[in-house]
Amino acid sequence: MAPVGGTAVQDHVALAEIELCGELIIAASAAEDRLSLESIDEVLKVTEERDASGE
Repeated sequence: MAPVGGTAVQDHVALAEIELCGELIIAASAAEDRLSLESIDEVLKVTEERDASGE
């Protein structure tokens, strides 16, 4: 039985991964063809992360 009193645990990393998967699904469903690697990077904001880290 689950404890009563609002002791829910949230895994912020898992929630972020689920959000990214959702973004990819939306982009893929809106695309006419397969997503290119560049499109996937854009959806996942990979280049923004690289720019912010100084790579």
